[in-house]
Amino acid sequence: MSSGTVAMCDPVGMRALVIYESLTGTTRSAARRIAEQLVEAGWEATACSTKQVDLAALQRADVVVVGTWVDGLILVGQRPGGRGRLGSLPLLGGKPTYGFVTFAVHPGKTLDKLTTTLESRGGDVKGAMTIRRDRLEEGTAEFVDRLVAVTEPA
Repeated sequence: MSSGTVAMCDPVGMRALVIYESLTGTTRSAARRIAEQLVEAGWEATACSTKQVDLAALQRADVVVVGTWVDGLILVGQRPGGRGRLGSLPLLGGKPTYGFVTFAVHPGKTLDKLTTTLESRGGDVKGAMTIRRDRLEEGTAEFVDRLVAVTEPA
C-alpha cells in the first residue's frame, strides 16, 4: 500500500487504546474482552488501567475506548465510578472516543456524565454503551461489533 490514506480508512490495522476504571474487576474484564475482540477483528489493541495509562499507546491510537462502572444508589444518583481518575486522564487530543459502563441494576444517566467527562479531557465522543455485568460476553461483543461497524470505510 503506498497511500497512508487507504490504511487509515481500513479498519484492519486500526489501533485502539482501551482505558478502564474498575472497582471489583468487572470493568477490567470487560475492557480486556473488548481489546481481545478488537485484536480478533484485525486491530491492534491495548488495555490499561486509569492508574497506568500507556501514553505511547494513547499517542498511537486511532480510537480511544474508556470504561468504568456505575456508582451511586440503585435507582438515583448514578455516576461514573472513579470520577477523580477519569477527570485526570491524559488529554485525548480530539481522538474518536467511545465509552462504556458496566452496571448491575440501572445505569441512570451515567453514560451522559461519562461523555461529559471524556469531552472535558479532549475526547471526540462518538458513542457510548451500557453493559450489564451479568452479560459481559454478549455486551462486549455487541460493543466491538458496533465500534468496528462505525469505523468501516463508507
